[in-house]
Parts: sequence; C-alpha cells; structure tokens
Amino acid sequence: MRRFLIVFLVFILAAGMLVSSGCTGKPPTAAAPRIRLADQFGLGYAPLTIMLEKKLLEKHLPGIQIERKKFGSGSAVREAMIAGDLDVGFMGIPPFLVGWDKGVDWKIAGALDSMPLLLLTYREEVKGIKDLRPKDKVALPGPGSNQHILLAMAAEKELGDARALDEIIVAMPHPDAATALLSRQDITCYYGAPPYQYELLHQPGIRQIGDGFTAFGEPFSYIVAVAAGKFYREQPQIYRAFCAALEESLNFIRANPEEAADILARVEKTVPAATYKEHLTWPGTNWDITPRGIMRYARYMQEAGYIKKTPASWQEVTYPNLHALKGS
Repeated sequence: MRRFLIVFLVFILAAGMLVSSGCTGKPPTAAAPRIRLADQFGLGYAPLTIMLEKKLLEKHLPGIQIERKKFGSGSAVREAMIAGDLDVGFMGIPPFLVGWDKGVDWKIAGALDSMPLLLLTYREEVKGIKDLRPKDKVALPGPGSNQHILLAMAAEKELGDARALDEIIVAMPHPDAATALLSRQDITCYYGAPPYQYELLHQPGIRQIGDGFTAFGEPFSYIVAVAAGKFYREQPQIYRAFCAALEESLNFIRANPEEAADILARVEKTVPAATYKEHLTWPGTNWDITPRGIMRYARYMQEAGYIKKTPASWQEVTYPNLHALKGS
C-alpha cells in the first residue's frame, strides 16, 4: 500500500506538470471564443475535469477553445490572473480575498465544493498543535491558503495567538507535502486536502490531529471559481456558458458519483474508480455552486491582519448569477 501511494503521488505531480505546460483542445483561432482556466492539485478541482471530459462548455457554447493550466497554490493562480494570463482561476476563499483586498479586479463566479481539510502527523507525541515546537514544520499550500488561515484560527483558539505557528509553516504543493509526510522527512505535519489526506490516513502511524470545519466553526466552500472583471464584462456569453457548465458539472457529481468516479479514474489513472467514489462521497463533502464562508473568512482575516478591509456583504465580491442563492 505504501508503494502504491508513492506511485499515486508521483503520477499526480507529473500529470499536473504536463497539464500546466499545455492546453486542452486545438490552439484557438482569431474567430473562436476562448476561455483560459487554471486549477490546482486535488479532488476539490474534480468539477473542472468532469466539465472538460463531458464537454459541457462546448455544449453551452459550441466551438469554444479551452486552455487549462495547473498551479501549486492559490497565490500562483492569483499572480497569473493579475498578469492577465487567465480568465477564470480556481482557488480557496482566502487567496481570493487577499487579491480583492489589494484591488484585483475579480469576483467569485461560483463555488465548487465543501469538504473536510485535515491536519495530519506521524509523530506519536504530537496530539495537537499545542505539542508543536520551533523545530517542527507544518506543510501547507502556502501563506494565505485555506489551510494557513484555518491553522491560524486554531492557533488563536488553542494558543491565544493567530500567528503563533507562522514561523514553522512550509509552503509545499499537496503532492510534495503528502510524499514528505509519508516518508517522514522534513515535516512534522501536513495540513491536507482530498484525495491526499484520505490516502495518507490508510497508512500505518499517520493520524488526524485537527480539521478545518472545527477550526472554522462550520462548513465552508473549499474551492471557488474566480473570474476576472475584464472577462466578465467583455465576454458575457462565454461567462454565462462557463457558469452553466460549472453548475451542470456539480449536479452531475452529486447525482452520479459512480459515473463521475469512473471518469476521474479513466482520466487520472491513479486510483481505482471505487476509491474515487469513496473520496467524492466522503462524509462532510458537498458539491454546490453556492459560496459559503466568505464573510466569516473576511472578518477573521481582517481582525488577524491578513487583509485590511472586508466586503459589506458576500454579494459584493460575487457576480450577480449567485445573488439569489443563500450564500454567506
């Protein structure tokens, strides 16, 4: 099983690197509508894979050309969007808010999912974050990520200081961090994401010592689709097609987890379909376009000094197609 997991992690990292250096479909022509998308590593981005494999964008806008890139963190996606290299980027709410706070012209087009994020360790003496020392290292995607802010929330509750653990965090893409924890090298803990955290929990000696829902106080949207303002204003037809395709993809995963798992197993070629189904239906997982947790994240991040301002409401930082939903 250990050898299987190492192969699984290496394959995902290699596949991600291949995706990031190329695109899906043929090079766009001057007349063809085009959308440039970027996601990251992990199960949270499964709706994009389903969308592309089932050609849902093409269904809603025939002839559209699609470019897909993959990055290791939300901050990397943010920088690519600021540079004008992307139309839609998939990331957590915290890196989105950091960009919004700095004046980036973007808003949330839809959420993808809500799912548990687990803090894992292999060290028997570490029962929780109170046991971490300066020599320890906690791997997570990067500063300002979901995992970083959730760790800060937990640190404030348990240690009395939101930044108490900032000096021991190490930025690593999920595949690298999972491999490091499995190898028991360089890091003490990994604040994970599906599917890596679920596969690690099957390994002897690796256990959970914290989780995001507890730190946050309630379920929240893990990944959101963020669209550039220029794209929204200048390409309304493509924007509408994207939102329709995203919602259809989410509905498909909810209604057909077995078929969705079959698609992911065929495309990713890393774990069996039965494993993907287990991950897609893991307790606490929900595939829903409604954004949740924006205001709680924003208020906390302002209080802790990660951003300077908060939106007046969650609708302020989302596009109108979401405003009739029961977001938060």
